[in-house]
Amino acid sequence: MKPLVRNAALSSYVELSQSLGLDPRALMKRVGLDPVGLAVQDRWVSGIAVTELLELSASAARREEFGLLLAERRRFSNLGPISLVLREEPDVRSALALLVRHERTYNELLRSRLTEANGLATIKLSLELGEVREVRQAVELATGTFIGFLRAFLGPRWQPVSVCFTHRAPSDPAAHRRYFGPVVEFDREFNGIVLYANELATPNKMADPLLRGYARQYFESLAVEADATELDRVRELIEVLLPTGRCSMEQVASSLGVDRRTVHRHLAASGETFSGLVNATRAQLAEQLVANPRRSLTEISGLLGFAAPSAFSRWFRDQFGTSAREWRTRRALDGPVPN
Repeated sequence: MKPLVRNAALSSYVELSQSLGLDPRALMKRVGLDPVGLAVQDRWVSGIAVTELLELSASAARREEFGLLLAERRRFSNLGPISLVLREEPDVRSALALLVRHERTYNELLRSRLTEANGLATIKLSLELGEVREVRQAVELATGTFIGFLRAFLGPRWQPVSVCFTHRAPSDPAAHRRYFGPVVEFDREFNGIVLYANELATPNKMADPLLRGYARQYFESLAVEADATELDRVRELIEVLLPTGRCSMEQVASSLGVDRRTVHRHLAASGETFSGLVNATRAQLAEQLVANPRRSLTEISGLLGFAAPSAFSRWFRDQFGTSAREWRTRRALDGPVPN
């Protein structure tokens, strides 16, 4: 089943398009979207069509920052019913965790993950369309929206440690620097935001403790709980533990606060094995890391949890049918793959 997004994902699209000299009705028709339907914010439409519309609009307007311009027009209420709950959460960490956990209530394309380590908090963002497409504008829209969300709690002048994008820099990055600040970086290994972990403890000045219970009760009556499964948590821990060289079933179980047999049972129920998940996670990370020429293969070997570069080399050839160096060279010649 193709992923859907709420019409609110295109909030202010008509106004922005018209301000740039575009015909929003014609562009929406080209991707199979109904312009009149935008009036119903909670209506669900094709996520792929929305992604295609953003790319088409950016090209027609010759504005590489189209998605970012749309993000600047976002309001808290565009998130839908969940915005009522977020306003009453006691601090930034609680609100952000709720937003991540319930992402499917406002966008089935979006995959977000919050992790904390070494005094930093990282929000990784990705889009799962089920097919290869250019998603630059949608990624920048999602990232810009998260930045706007954080500034609602931390103040309009708040700046993250870094804002990262896997795609190349625009020909003129002025708009990105104006919105994100000088910390925006391109050609990185993930899309997302890095901030100081202690900022997550910032109290929410909008919150009314007496309303929190009512807000949560109302939201739960509208949405199905979308908690991460045990399989999701194991995947996340594998990614975190690989660079430490301590990625084992025992360590994952310890981090989850359960025993080894419990983890094995959950994986088996999903038709997965621990070694299979480790291998799949390594393969996904390897594609990102090896494609970055700034990373040495020795460094990548360590980040993927291999005891020696030779072990990494053998694994990579078995996995991809070629050496890591040859794969990197071919990737550079072929050009960037759409994110």
